[in-house]
Amino acid sequence: MLPGQGAGARITVRPGRRPARGRTPFAVLVVVLLTGGLLGLLALNTALNEGSFELSRLQKQTTVLTDQEQTLQHQIDQGSAPDALERRARELGMVPAGSLAFLQDDGKVLGKPGPAQDSPPVKRSGAEPWQLRPGAPAPAPAPALSPAPPLPAAPPAAPVPSGTPTGDTTVQINPAGPATQPAPSPSGGPAR
Repeated sequence: MLPGQGAGARITVRPGRRPARGRTPFAVLVVVLLTGGLLGLLALNTALNEGSFELSRLQKQTTVLTDQEQTLQHQIDQGSAPDALERRARELGMVPAGSLAFLQDDGKVLGKPGPAQDSPPVKRSGAEPWQLRPGAPAPAPAPALSPAPPLPAAPPAAPVPSGTPTGDTTVQINPAGPATQPAPSPSGGPAR
């Protein structure tokens, strides 16, 4: 006891209650951060999965388009083969060329040109060379051909300068004017 105090008074020190509000904001902050992190992780995972599905779809589409390109290239290669071109030309009524002539660098003609020989009759196929697409308008019938007026003669060719050849040779050929087309024969085929 302390001097000057009564015998009955006693002083005791009790620890006071700490305020509970000091921990509550921290706990709420931790819960909010954890919840935000989990939601962000979920959104990121969803976006990655979505991108994976898109990548898979695009890879399948690329494979299909590559196969289609290869198929079309194969068809082009088959159609441009020499025997296929010859067959298609014959179906269109074309005939092999006659004897050929070549123009040399010095202006001399090598060989004797000749017309194409059409000794056996060529059957015309019933198919049109250019098919119309469905729904496309039909082409207008071709007007009757009238003989073209004669054109004036072409001017003479300019002389080719002679000199040392440089590897690039220019040859100028003057056409003799447009060829007049023969009138169609009554059978519907080209005139012979």
